[in-house]
Amino acid sequence: MKWYRIARGLKFFLFAALAVAVFSFAVMSLWNWLMPAIFGANPITFWQAVGLLLLSRILFGRFGGGPGRRIDWRRRMMERWNQMTPEEREKFSKGMTGRCGGWEAQFKEFKEFREPRAPAA
Repeated sequence: MKWYRIARGLKFFLFAALAVAVFSFAVMSLWNWLMPAIFGANPITFWQAVGLLLLSRILFGRFGGGPGRRIDWRRRMMERWNQMTPEEREKFSKGMTGRCGGWEAQFKEFKEFREPRAPAA
């Protein structure tokens, strides 16, 4: 049983090292192909590409990310929005105007979707 865990850990480590090497090589290749031609930037080495991947991980979080955190943020914002009074909603909307580029229009659609409409006369 102990040998199996060691072998499993070794496989994980080798796979992780291979994945980092492949992604770093891809970043290095794309950078050296595009950046000098577009912006006149200097080519980078493999280890600089590894550092760039690490920096992006620190700044932006997980690679791939997925929709999990965005959906959770949206759910929490919808709960807060539903708990606001109409005056608070209006004040919040006015405060956010021009800050989040199109955010107010999205919330107007959300507001229209959530609030019951009066029957057509």
